[in-house]
Amino acid sequence: MAKRILFVCLGNICRSPLAEGLFRHKATERGLAGEFEIDSAGTGAWHAGELPDKRMRRVAADRGVSLDDIRARRVELTDIFEFDHVFAMDRSNLADLRSFDVPDYVRGRIVLFRDFDPDPSHPDVPDPYYGGERGFQEVFDIVARTCDELVNRLA
Repeated sequence: MAKRILFVCLGNICRSPLAEGLFRHKATERGLAGEFEIDSAGTGAWHAGELPDKRMRRVAADRGVSLDDIRARRVELTDIFEFDHVFAMDRSNLADLRSFDVPDYVRGRIVLFRDFDPDPSHPDVPDPYYGGERGFQEVFDIVARTCDELVNRLA
């Protein structure tokens, strides 16, 4: 049975779709694609149905990862029960997810993404939305190395 993994950020157009795409890409490269079901969502619904931010798609594409099949959606209470692992991209998203009224065993599935970063200079993946190109590059680097570690641990 495949492990179900959900990545969550604020709007589901920058950080969490990148994590979804990168994790899928890395698992596929290692011949592990069938071991995982991967998705992403946002705590807000402002961008529901939209593609990831064009700047994030461009940075990912430049590094060989396509995000073109991902569409933004809002996280639902059922997600917390259905996914084996829920990774919040920052502490604010973590607090929002943990505010769901769920039993402790379910709440324990919700963790901070950068808890698995081998070089965690900060607990949050920064939101690049209001910044420039450099912020998107930095987020790619953080998410890439953390996804490497997650694939290693969860495979």
